[in-house]
Amino acid sequence: MAWWVLASLGILLLLLVQGRFSPASLFCSWAGGFLTLQIVDQQQVLSSFSNSALITLLLLLLVSLALERSPLLDTLGKVLLAEQQTKQQTRSLLKLTTVTALLSAFLNNTAVVSSLLGMVSKQPHIPASRLLIPLSYASVLGGMTTLVGTSTNLVVNSFVIEAGLPALGMFQFSLVGIPLALLCLATLMFSARWLPSHSIKDESGTQAYFLEAGVLPRSPLVGHSIADNQLRQLDGLFLLEIVRHGRALSPVSPDEIIEANDVLVFTGALEKVQALQRFEGLQLFGTRADNLLTDNLVEVVISNQSELAKRTLREVDFRTMFNAGVVGIRRGERRLTGQLGQIPLRVGDSLLLAVGNDFIQHRNISRNFHVISRNLQPPRLNARQSTLAFVGFASVVIMAAIGIMPLLNGLVLLLAAFLFSGILTLAELRRRFPFQIWLVVGSALVVARGLEQSGAAQLIADGISAVFGGYGVYGAFIGVFLLTLLLTETVTNNAAAALVFPIALSTAQAFDVNAMPFIMAVAFGASACFLMPSGYQTHLMVYSLGRYRVRDYIKTGLPISVVYTLSAIILIPWVFPF
Repeated sequence: MAWWVLASLGILLLLLVQGRFSPASLFCSWAGGFLTLQIVDQQQVLSSFSNSALITLLLLLLVSLALERSPLLDTLGKVLLAEQQTKQQTRSLLKLTTVTALLSAFLNNTAVVSSLLGMVSKQPHIPASRLLIPLSYASVLGGMTTLVGTSTNLVVNSFVIEAGLPALGMFQFSLVGIPLALLCLATLMFSARWLPSHSIKDESGTQAYFLEAGVLPRSPLVGHSIADNQLRQLDGLFLLEIVRHGRALSPVSPDEIIEANDVLVFTGALEKVQALQRFEGLQLFGTRADNLLTDNLVEVVISNQSELAKRTLREVDFRTMFNAGVVGIRRGERRLTGQLGQIPLRVGDSLLLAVGNDFIQHRNISRNFHVISRNLQPPRLNARQSTLAFVGFASVVIMAAIGIMPLLNGLVLLLAAFLFSGILTLAELRRRFPFQIWLVVGSALVVARGLEQSGAAQLIADGISAVFGGYGVYGAFIGVFLLTLLLTETVTNNAAAALVFPIALSTAQAFDVNAMPFIMAVAFGASACFLMPSGYQTHLMVYSLGRYRVRDYIKTGLPISVVYTLSAIILIPWVFPF
């Protein structure tokens, strides 16, 4: 049985690396398979999904929904980026990364980056591409210093509790995490000089996105609907808006009747202009529509919780779903062209939208997008609500740290207070509930239990001992750390922690040593994601906005990854002896 489970683990890993299926669907499938084959029993499955550390993680993410709406983070962003001289870039970078790391130590790092993203990318003083990767890296480095700073530490804590070991403390990570973060932030100040220096504003504007066509008074199109005139089935072009008497109609309904002197605004593959030549009475004006669309253009980034990932605009009926039309899609450094409706979207894609008046009121906006345009932001907390939210959260963290109240209890009370005071609503919690994280971590706990009970984890531990055994327990420790680091860069950090934790625990038991150095090797190894944009969700958030290439992450992140690895494998055994 152990060898069959080990083989299935190899298949799971290959599918995770391939990326065709989501981690949630894969881990759920494996957990279901283990249950069906009686590798684990029903009670173990139920206990995995109700693990106290997992519930704590979910509550923390829900509480963060209130904190990320605080205007305090916007104000802080303005202060950090107030420098107006190019020679002060280093100073601004130091301030931004330091404050981001401090905030991320206690707040969800995704929420911190999301709150600062629009401010950093739209400020006019420093090229955004010089700041966005450091912003993401600093959030990772700050998050690893405490139990609540990153979901990875809480995921590892859930495995610790499931294994019957004492729960990890709030600042148990800090003894290694703080010196590690300081060393890596210093390295980041050096490696950031290799980042590209193109700003978002360097693009040729929105002009290249649009094509205008005017409807002549005697055109046979007049008096007929968009659908009747077959203007929705064009090869490579998409009817985005109609400008009528100086007013933009967006999005355009298929039943909209064309009137004389209307200006039709198209987007998509503009080289497909010949598709309009078959319409009599349609006069092409060229690409001048951007002047008419300035007021309702909004830039967004697809979030890691979005239901749009791996789906096309046509599949989801984007226009109806969000009352907006997609003007352009940017992925990394390049703007995607062709038939936009047929391009599978990815997390981190930057979309330029022409939106209707009620776009921001749609309830699914915050779940699917990070809104970058500062002229259109979701409702913020008022000053009183913001103060209450931060004071309440700080109180919960302090009480948990000094042992007055468990973190889980405090977060339950805080969430109830947020609901009672109106800071959060039940509808918002339903929309933003992190189902994917719950499924991934709960299923991963089941898989980890299956690996341990079947003996597959012991087989891998024996293999590590055989390879690194000549170097003793320290060699095995390094092997566990490097395995976690490799998986983090190829799959995801939470998946890496889930796959390696049972192996790390079995290795510690095989050497009959303290398990804590191996647990910390998994935790810090799973946070060592600095080389690929897919390594962490905040890296994807800044990927398209900074117009980065993969090599930008490698050039900037490689020195950090080397310093991080060398420092971690020295510090962890020193702080947590074998």
